[in-house]
Amino acid sequence: MINTEEAIAILKNISLLGFEKKPLSDAMGNALAEDILADRDIPPSDRSAMDGYAVRSDDFEKLPCELELVGEIAAGSAFQPQIAKGTCVRIMTGANIPPGADSVVVFEKAQEGERSVFFHLPVKRGENIMRQGEDAKTGETLIAKGTILGPLQIGVCASVGKAGVLVFRKPQVAVLCTGEELRDVHESVETHELRNSNGPALCAALDSFGYDVVESQIIKDSVNDLSREIANAANFSDVILLTGGVSKGKYDFVRSAVEKIGASIVFHGVAMKPGKPLLYAKLERNRHIFGLPGNPLSAMTGFFEFVVPALRVLSGINPNECRPSMFLKLSSKVTTKGGRAHFVQAKLEWGKEGPHVVPLVSHSSADLVCGGRSDGVIAVPPEVREIEPGSLVEFHSWKPL
Repeated sequence: MINTEEAIAILKNISLLGFEKKPLSDAMGNALAEDILADRDIPPSDRSAMDGYAVRSDDFEKLPCELELVGEIAAGSAFQPQIAKGTCVRIMTGANIPPGADSVVVFEKAQEGERSVFFHLPVKRGENIMRQGEDAKTGETLIAKGTILGPLQIGVCASVGKAGVLVFRKPQVAVLCTGEELRDVHESVETHELRNSNGPALCAALDSFGYDVVESQIIKDSVNDLSREIANAANFSDVILLTGGVSKGKYDFVRSAVEKIGASIVFHGVAMKPGKPLLYAKLERNRHIFGLPGNPLSAMTGFFEFVVPALRVLSGINPNECRPSMFLKLSSKVTTKGGRAHFVQAKLEWGKEGPHVVPLVSHSSADLVCGGRSDGVIAVPPEVREIEPGSLVEFHSWKPL
């Protein structure tokens, strides 16, 4: 059995899956496999930052002054009249500054007549002008390789003409839930049976992080059935998630099935609560197998603490950013037995001073009802047994950050 930090260190060093070219419209949530560069100066020319009048500041040496109005420039217009002494032009936000003008006076500070404009207030040279290249110069890196593409990053790519972007490939995931007692959600159940909650929960969690589930099914407790389905899933998925069958009971066959198909066990057992029996194995061609315990809170803890970081590393995200956390104030005392890492179910609440963490009481690692009320977990180090209210604690969200 290894500790949680050793397990994370192993997962941070797994290999990337490679990259692919995607249309910009389909690249949301992917990590860039290239730097995005400015294809021209941004802005590409001096532009008006406000609606107003483009003027020569020299004309404002004596106030009030009256300037001849020689036209109007709208955003996107190629009209560029020469602004000579004693003249001005009406200009809209985003329009190019015409030659001769060096400032823009907003409409509210002027009085327009039939063919001229009256000004009573002074103007500073360069006022209300966005200078060419002030945001970025041609060839400058706007978004670095490895950045996850969100809405604003998509906008930046579009602004520099990147209709297609090179991104790291995301893993395809198969979810296999083991257990004779499991039934599908639409089936009726007897007292000795359970509806499969791990499968839908994991599929939903994967979807929330932007990963595709290529298969989800229930498998009976049989080494032959398990090994066959794992091998089959390995033909079309990069990561295989199994739930149940990873402890040391009579019907826990996951390890045997994984070894039967030639996978190498990297670790089996992590010093943590809940989720100690967690298994991680590797197959050839950069494929990965995670055996998660069957109890829901154990399965989801293993998923968020280890599977999500591994998926993010495989997807090209910086390993040091693969397990984000927040340090927030604790609302009430937390007590553990120590000796191993504890992950305590918790919810976020907002007060006048911002968010704080409220620990929840779970009756066992099977307490899915408690899990349904939580937003994530408080990560308690092995050497810590008590944390007092008001202390800063490390909170791991079970929702994308």
